[in-house]
Amino acid sequence: MKLSEYDGKYVRLKDRYGETFTGRARYGGQDFLECEYGGNEDGIFIGDFLAYHSQIESIEEIVSHGTVELWTERMILRRYSPEDVEQLVEGFGTDPEMVKYSGWNPYATPEMAGETVRRFMESYADAHSYSWVMDIEDVVVGTIGAYDYADDQIEVGFSVHKDWQGRGLATEAVREVLQYLTENEGISCVTAWCAEENAASRRVLEKSGMQFVRMEKDGLTVGDRVYDKRIYEYRKAGQ
Repeated sequence: MKLSEYDGKYVRLKDRYGETFTGRARYGGQDFLECEYGGNEDGIFIGDFLAYHSQIESIEEIVSHGTVELWTERMILRRYSPEDVEQLVEGFGTDPEMVKYSGWNPYATPEMAGETVRRFMESYADAHSYSWVMDIEDVVVGTIGAYDYADDQIEVGFSVHKDWQGRGLATEAVREVLQYLTENEGISCVTAWCAEENAASRRVLEKSGMQFVRMEKDGLTVGDRVYDKRIYEYRKAGQ
């Protein structure tokens, strides 16, 4: 098999030990792997998992839609599960800073969080449903999703636990999701918004490759606060 042909593609890889991995493949040439890892052959990365050529039983390109599992350098972006409810309440629902610029708090109580998770899980039957948990070693460090698909356009939103902010995780996740939505799902335009005062979110959107397109004066109301609303877009290459 010629592993370089799978670079950047979504694959299902089975190794010779019976383990199966799915996600975007990153090809590692022999010279690079020998220098960095001491290997003497080429291989494939899926997230932080590396399989050398001789360890691969089979590999195939797959076409998946909806909320598929995605791997970034440091995280797994995976589907919600009922076991996430406690972490979502403690990490996102009880901290007012987490909803300062959105006013949307679906995790305020265990009941609300449970209902939100249930709805997300039910929505996975829809090929245009995209709702992920950012997972690092079974810790829910954030959430990211894309919503309101219509007319070949969709809106992306994200949140990162305060203890994990400032490490580039949001940018890493948004980049992966933008690439998946445009390249794998074929969606032409992904939009996002943030309050003008929300400098952290502005940096994430801009570092992720999204382009600022316009400002909506007083376009966002959260409680008794009114903010100017920044609108961003990301389009498929060549459009």
